[in-house]
Amino acid sequence: MKKKDPNYVVKVEQAKAKKYGEETVQHPKANWTDDKEREYVQQLRDLYKRSNEADQEHVELNGVFISNKLLMKETKRSCPVCNTYSFKSNDDVYMSKFKCCEKCYIQWVEGREERWLKGWRPNE
Repeated sequence: MKKKDPNYVVKVEQAKAKKYGEETVQHPKANWTDDKEREYVQQLRDLYKRSNEADQEHVELNGVFISNKLLMKETKRSCPVCNTYSFKSNDDVYMSKFKCCEKCYIQWVEGREERWLKGWRPNE
């Protein structure tokens, strides 16, 4: 059995320093100063303040306060062709491209994409 080299870690660090530079083997706090700490803390405060300002925008709707972010999202979950309501993620793909659900795509659009995109719709 081979003997373990007690200086193996030191040799690896020396090889890294030689190949990539001395900064790769330094301790992360080696170049950290009080000025950098103050700047970092100020950046955190600014980020927290901006995120809180966006969260505080609420609107009263039927006696309940709701975030503006929720009201800004418009999702069309019902198919304009068959009027079914769906939560499936597959329907999102077809809804964005063909303005119909997956079921209607298979029944009416598949193989007739050009005609569908030109405006043809079923009479039902």
